[in-house]
Amino acid sequence: MSAAERLAEARALLAEAPVVDGHNDLPWALRQQCGYDLDLLDIAGDRSASLHTDLARLRAGGVGAQFWSVYVPGALAGDHAVSATLEQIDAVDRLVERYAADLAPARTADDVRKARAEGRIASLKGAEGGHSIDNSLATLRAFHALGVRYMTLTHNENNDWADSATDEPRHGGLTAFGRAVVREMNRCGMLVDLSHVAATTMRDALDASTAPVVFSHSSARAVCDHPRNIPDDVLERLPANGGVAMATFVPKFILPAAVEWTLRADENLRAHGRHHLDTTPEAKALHAAFEARDPRPVATAATVADHLDHMREAAGVDHIGIGGDYDGTAFTPAGLDDVAGYPNLIAELLDRGWSRADLTKLTWSNALRVLGDAEAVARDLTARTPASHATIAQLDGA
Repeated sequence: MSAAERLAEARALLAEAPVVDGHNDLPWALRQQCGYDLDLLDIAGDRSASLHTDLARLRAGGVGAQFWSVYVPGALAGDHAVSATLEQIDAVDRLVERYAADLAPARTADDVRKARAEGRIASLKGAEGGHSIDNSLATLRAFHALGVRYMTLTHNENNDWADSATDEPRHGGLTAFGRAVVREMNRCGMLVDLSHVAATTMRDALDASTAPVVFSHSSARAVCDHPRNIPDDVLERLPANGGVAMATFVPKFILPAAVEWTLRADENLRAHGRHHLDTTPEAKALHAAFEARDPRPVATAATVADHLDHMREAAGVDHIGIGGDYDGTAFTPAGLDDVAGYPNLIAELLDRGWSRADLTKLTWSNALRVLGDAEAVARDLTARTPASHATIAQLDGA
């Protein structure tokens, strides 16, 4: 079969089993680039060179459901983190309202299926970083009431109750309050997201959770030894938990040669007074100039497929998915340049002998099963367990 025929087969498969993508940072990109003014940056209009995501490319990529990240950086703390997260939640709601012909609000697995039947892209919300609840279980419940359906326990920094993968260990995983957060997420029906967290936190969360967990955008540490990736012993625990690990496309997490290069590129941004996660046109221009001096190692769809091959072997095909992290990274793999690229990954996996049944699990059904299973656990827990009013002071001390 020719490459063109394989790509056509991939597109046909995605028409039947579209991608449920675990993580897209468009809301933060809109905050940075246009202050959420969608008249200034219209994702239904002409393709923007400053974004990886717009409606036309979501359609071209075969995306059927998207978890939009309502991320705020760790530098925001306390009430500032809470209010900024609320602004992110509002931004997703405004997106869905403005583009209602293409995007549908979704909170449940049935909502996702309904949106699919209507020909719309289901839009879910995921909070990235437990600092956003300001150590308050009531705030966690309020976010759930506003439609947040997963929370990543940390971002790049530790918080007061959980260790991050990219910070110096402080707690040895989860504290007692951190375990209470996991239990309250189970009770609400909010998925426990273990991307970004330390391996010790992953293991503690798996011990504490009675519902399936997710990794919204993480790949295999055995393939690329980066702390943001998932160790094999954790992948091997997913079948018993029922969770899903969604492979990311970020080159510095998937291509060993890109790890050191990205450290140099990030330092170049900081030298110009820019945050290393800045994806504004000005930051991208600085990156381009740096890359001209220091050529970038380029990941490809095959690089991502290498991770998925390993993750399927370690966790099983029922426990893997896709979380691209578009608009949350300055660089993307060749062939996966933006959200229109998913068919290229599916074509690569078809070429490697993945069956249509296995690919349907990867793109669509695994994520829906996990969402539905978390809802079932929540129905059981809320019927017999009251909301927790525990505080971090009570459980962890001053």
